[in-house]
Amino acid sequence: MVFPVAGGGDGGWADMRSFALQVLRGRWLMVFATSILMSVSGASYSFGLYSNDIKSTLGYDQSTLNLLSFFKDLGSNIGLVSGLVSEITPPWVVLSVGAVFNFCGYFMLWLAVTQKIARPKVWHMCFYIFIGANSHTFTNTGALITGVKNFPESRGVVIGVSEGYISLSTAIVTQFYHAFYGNDTKALIFLMASLPMAVSFVFIRVIRIIKGARQPNVAKVFFQFLYISLILALFLLIMIIVQKNVKFTQSAYGGSVAVVLFLLFLPLAVVIKQEYMLWKSSKKVINDRSPSTRTSEIEKQNPETPPSAKALPFTSPTSSPPSPSAENQDSCWKTMFQKVDRGEDHTILQAVFSIDMLLLFLATTCALGGTLTVMDNLGQLGLSFGYSRADISMFASLISIWIYFGKILGGVVSEILLTKYKFPRTLMLTLVLLLSCAGFLLIAFKAPYALYISSIIIGLCFGAQWPLIFAIISELFGLKYYSTLYNFGVVASPVGSFLLNVKTTGYLYDREAKKQLAALGLERKPGEELNCVGGDCFKLPFILITAVTLFATLLSLILVLRTSNFYKGDIYKKFREKVKAAESGQVMADDNGVGLPKVNESQNTALSINFN
Repeated sequence: MVFPVAGGGDGGWADMRSFALQVLRGRWLMVFATSILMSVSGASYSFGLYSNDIKSTLGYDQSTLNLLSFFKDLGSNIGLVSGLVSEITPPWVVLSVGAVFNFCGYFMLWLAVTQKIARPKVWHMCFYIFIGANSHTFTNTGALITGVKNFPESRGVVIGVSEGYISLSTAIVTQFYHAFYGNDTKALIFLMASLPMAVSFVFIRVIRIIKGARQPNVAKVFFQFLYISLILALFLLIMIIVQKNVKFTQSAYGGSVAVVLFLLFLPLAVVIKQEYMLWKSSKKVINDRSPSTRTSEIEKQNPETPPSAKALPFTSPTSSPPSPSAENQDSCWKTMFQKVDRGEDHTILQAVFSIDMLLLFLATTCALGGTLTVMDNLGQLGLSFGYSRADISMFASLISIWIYFGKILGGVVSEILLTKYKFPRTLMLTLVLLLSCAGFLLIAFKAPYALYISSIIIGLCFGAQWPLIFAIISELFGLKYYSTLYNFGVVASPVGSFLLNVKTTGYLYDREAKKQLAALGLERKPGEELNCVGGDCFKLPFILITAVTLFATLLSLILVLRTSNFYKGDIYKKFREKVKAAESGQVMADDNGVGLPKVNESQNTALSINFN
């Protein structure tokens, strides 16, 4: 490939500037920026790494710690505010709010755990972790949903790749904190506070809604991003296994971080290649059409065009029909029970009060509540099963890798199965929920190597559920209000976490721990942490979680039956027709001298980056 070089006089520098602007304003740089931001924004997945520090430093029992984890889950999933903000503001505003929330929440958490401030009350800690975790909803809304709107025909791959990077963040940040701080897990909290904020402000103007000419190889380009992320995941997996068996120094971790950074920035080569191809093709179109040729064509095709019309190059000759006034439009409250075909744009209330959303919400509540219980109690699971803190750190990193593979399974693989074989995403979600029951039973009965095998199963299932749920919502209810509906769907997660994690698992764990203390003739002192040892600590909770997840599988199966005909059709047909209509209109405008097509133009001029 030959890139524009200096040496051709003013033309050479002009080409370099034109190409640089093409890259900076293009959709593919936005994809790269999203992947970098997501790769450092998964602090909610890292709770198992530092939860024991909170428990020991502040003297919490398991119920209190699980209450803290519930507010973490609540914050990371209550995204209705970020969704509504996204409806009326550009993505950079959403990302800015997220960056500030992230730093404030986790920085206060770090001050409390390191005892740099007076011991906070429990509700203070709940508020801090809620604010920090709530930043993730702003990051997801500002970055992931922007990507879906920029590439609506490839939403499954977009969600899978973007969510894949965020699931790798625990393993990535773990390598960073070992290189910078050794084995100080308290310092990990400070790193989680500062790093996402810094990355957000670096790429804050790059992530935006961008219109672009349709490219036939969009899926292939996303697969190039996918292959690079797979290499990154495999490297992290190898490093985790090696670091388990070989003692690494901080300098050795530094070498690992250098490779991680190289693989994180490698997709930039894909961005430059794709934007160069687009820049070259648009430049060829401009060079092939001289001004004199365009003028003669205009005079031949439009001999009676008045001068005033010629003076307005971007004015369409046809006026759009007037939009109906607000008086003629029905109130959203009156139409909320009105039947709308699946795949068409629903209003927020139409989607929320539909049977499909009710089934999906209940299934998500039951299913994600169980998987989040494993994620949030990973540290206590490891200690009760007799593992060391180093092993628990390894489990947290490993489960991050399996979550990544699960998100690839739920996003990319489901997209392939859907487009090639009409395999419904709702059916794939049902199978994932059924598989997660096996992981819960392994923990309940403390089978040999239970935590190793169950971490693989739960990680895969937890990762696969998210892109499937997000894609199903966008397919059934449309993209018009996707920012809000996306965040409404994830509200089910903290509801399930509160019922299964706080009220069930935390209570039963503490009850068993008190039994063990009573058997030893001991009594818990105020402010002293409460720990439980052995397989009975989590046996009954996970038997109950398995039963609840089976109920979620049944609800998901009902949704499969209701949407089977919808998924048999071509659900992306209308998006292709819209793109073709836009392209044909642009070509007609070009033929009439209205202007040349712009390859990557921002949808909102207020969001355009000014590099002059």
